[in-house]
Amino acid sequence: MNREPNMSPARLRWRRGTLMSGRKRSLALEAAVSATCAVLYAMGSYLTAFTASPWGSGQFRPAVVIPAVFSSLFGPLVGGLGAAVGTLIADSAKYGQIYVRSLVASVPGNFVGFYLFGWLMKRRFSWENFIKASQITLLVSNAVVAFLYVYFRTFVEASYPVAFREAWIYVSLGLIAWWYVTMLPFVLLLGPPLIRAVASAFPGLVSGEIRSTTIKSEVPRKSFSLAMILPGSLMLLIGVAITLADPGQMYALKLAYGQTYSVILAGMQVLFLGSGAVLLVLGAVVLATGRLIARAK
Repeated sequence: MNREPNMSPARLRWRRGTLMSGRKRSLALEAAVSATCAVLYAMGSYLTAFTASPWGSGQFRPAVVIPAVFSSLFGPLVGGLGAAVGTLIADSAKYGQIYVRSLVASVPGNFVGFYLFGWLMKRRFSWENFIKASQITLLVSNAVVAFLYVYFRTFVEASYPVAFREAWIYVSLGLIAWWYVTMLPFVLLLGPPLIRAVASAFPGLVSGEIRSTTIKSEVPRKSFSLAMILPGSLMLLIGVAITLADPGQMYALKLAYGQTYSVILAGMQVLFLGSGAVLLVLGAVVLATGRLIARAK
């Protein structure tokens, strides 16, 4: 800070004190918002914590929309810390103790993913950017969690059967797909209205760019629908491939799951075919609605 030519020493001390107190308030606000994100994310995650994936592990977690909103509004550190602490609280509450697997996989995966989300949104806030950030974040975050979690249970804890070592990559990819297709609709459908609501209710807490964008611009329906249709098509193709695959190609999964192999395989088929169809329908509905509104105008 440069000293102004005619500023007295007392005035200079007052100015420095004002700047320092403002900085302290900013840090305190960031800590408070991060804690709020963590608590809300933990509560939302715990509500669905007992709904598992077809692989028997991996939770149904629509609450990821909460750190997505906080990352968009308040930046990468708030979103990353809130997501990391929130997932640890939810997992530990579910198991009644500090959950080591969450520390190993979920905490770093959530921090990296939603820090990335906030960083992408901080560069330029727009609904197009929100859609892109949602897709990138869910892929990166879920990949980190899935591979760390399955690897830890397979090779470190050895809590899975030895035969599972032949299939751990398949299960990791399956978890990534499960989380991605079950999280994406909630982030894209609930994220924008929640961001608008928070920006309108607490305008002093968000930047002017966010306030103006949320009020003036509409969510681009074409990009929104494509964000649903493209992954939905991919999921359908994977589901068809699994359904038509030679059982011998699934030998690693059979070794890992034994007698429950057929149940797991059926679950995979339902997951990919069902979720792919749902995403396609949602994307088509959004696209068709946008065209009808455009013609009406």
